[in-house]
Amino acid sequence: MNNPVAQGIADFLKQYPPFSSLAPADLFYIATQSKVVYLEKNQVLFRGGDATHPDFYIVKDGAVGLSLTSDAEETLIDKCDEGDILGLRPFFAKNDYLMTARAREESIIYGVPIAAFQTYVTQNPKVLEFLLESFASQTRNPYDKERSGKLLAENTVFSEQVADIQYFQPIKYTRNPITANPEDVLMFIAKTMANSAVGSVIIQQDQLPIGIITDKDLRSKIATGLFPITVEAREVMTTPVITVPENISVAEAQMIMLKHNVGHLCVTRDGTDNTPVTGIISEHDVVAAQANTPGVLLKQTRRATNNKELKYVREKLTDLIQNSIDKNIPISHISNIVAEINIALTRRAIELAVEKIGSLPPVRFVWVNIGSQGRKEQLLLTDQDNALVFEDVEAAQYDTVKRYFVELAGLVTESLNKVGYEFSPHNIMARNPQWCKSLTDWIKQYHTWINTPAEKGIEISTLFFDFDFIYGFPAIEDALTETIKQNIERNKKFFAFLANDTLKNPPPLGFFRQFLVEGDGEHKDSFDIKARALEPLIDAARLLALNQGITEVTNTYHRFKKLAEIEPQHTDLYDECAEAFNVLQHFRTEEGLINSSNGRYLNLNELSKTDKVKLKNCFQPISDVQDLIKNRFSLTYVS
Repeated sequence: MNNPVAQGIADFLKQYPPFSSLAPADLFYIATQSKVVYLEKNQVLFRGGDATHPDFYIVKDGAVGLSLTSDAEETLIDKCDEGDILGLRPFFAKNDYLMTARAREESIIYGVPIAAFQTYVTQNPKVLEFLLESFASQTRNPYDKERSGKLLAENTVFSEQVADIQYFQPIKYTRNPITANPEDVLMFIAKTMANSAVGSVIIQQDQLPIGIITDKDLRSKIATGLFPITVEAREVMTTPVITVPENISVAEAQMIMLKHNVGHLCVTRDGTDNTPVTGIISEHDVVAAQANTPGVLLKQTRRATNNKELKYVREKLTDLIQNSIDKNIPISHISNIVAEINIALTRRAIELAVEKIGSLPPVRFVWVNIGSQGRKEQLLLTDQDNALVFEDVEAAQYDTVKRYFVELAGLVTESLNKVGYEFSPHNIMARNPQWCKSLTDWIKQYHTWINTPAEKGIEISTLFFDFDFIYGFPAIEDALTETIKQNIERNKKFFAFLANDTLKNPPPLGFFRQFLVEGDGEHKDSFDIKARALEPLIDAARLLALNQGITEVTNTYHRFKKLAEIEPQHTDLYDECAEAFNVLQHFRTEEGLINSSNGRYLNLNELSKTDKVKLKNCFQPISDVQDLIKNRFSLTYVS
């Protein structure tokens, strides 16, 4: 029967992967099952938190924005145009959508039923490859070179498709599963499964897996009367069993289950059926793994009612960081994840502190993270640095208002301390009245730092140029940021002092390229990776970015990447600095996780020769960028 609507859908779909890999007859069948969805501007296709639909979608005309809602604010993450696929989450996850899909203009969307498409996923290698690459690269189209290889969007914890970094972590599964022999009677195997409360038994011969019996086999083959309960295991087992190696990730496990249409995977030493069984992975294990994703941690943070629950989230975050390091996920992506959850923890601590005080803030305010938190680089449980800015008030009210916010900040910083963030050793915290004051007082403070710099105060004041406004009234943030930009513009004296401070740490290599290590004290012969390697790059990025008027970016990696964009003559150098910073961050994070420390001091004797070379290679960009700074900034203003 002629079906012009279906033919029109098929003609459109065949232009785009993975549909372009399908035979015309198969594509036409899918088109007959598909539906046309009309969206008006701002109409929602699905919301974050909604149950997943039976369809996934492809944009025919118009554009659909993908956004993440946090604290009632909807942030646009990505935009899907003609031919882009969205809503693939039901293929890979059994929980709700993470993002909201909203039409940015009048749009026509084709809804493709997952049930109708599922067969082609398992039978067509090119279709499966497309979905696998979409899944692994976290892009809506892995063949799109602009997005290829990007695990996460630059400005957010999430990106399109399956936006959970947790998927790439090793999955936890049952070790030493119950096994049986092929000649064992099924009745006794069923009793063992019931008594042990397990849903599967591996059938092995000579300690090698040859099949599996699951609850599904008992229902479909025994309960239906197809086989008697006295039959031997060999008669009803599913064979061959699908085997996988140890340390398989959640993503890999789920995709192999999808590819083979099975609910259990047998873990062996080398991933083949030629080595002994070491574990069993079930669909339940995959679902359980998804319960510890960044999205879930954010939800748990927002629902927390006390410090104990916040601390639990931070401990889970440490596990996520460790697993991410183990899977070689880029450190910049890990930093994005950790920063968002750290921010959520602080926001919740503020909300709980307001509840504890029992009265709302007397005026509007903003909470500011500074230092490593302000740069979104705090991967380890290091100390907290923060400040508070409240709205200007009449002089008669000032002391009363300030007392409220100092009390509030005291509760917040105490809460963060219990979560695991140590108090600032220099008391650079919002609970210190010196760092809790009105907008006008903060404007005066920055004016002093910028226009009358002094060597004694420059080290502390530089922290306050690495800021992130994470809670409160945006207009306060805008006013303070604009003041900073106006004051630093063409301010030679300020940049001369800042440049002088930036050059205080030379590249950390001595004669014959030997590491400069600590000469005495508790950390004698250790390498101070923070002071000798990371800080020179952090300081250089801050100086160069501020000198270019860049105040909206404070992360060191992204400062260098932004500089590479606006100074093409130095693109290679800035890219090298960005990469060196990531490598150094990786070293420090590994050290901190292994020793439950802040990771500052490395024992060089524990590093391999390859790691030492990799570490030394990070020092040349430090030398090169400091040479650039020496040539660019005059130090004649320093007295």
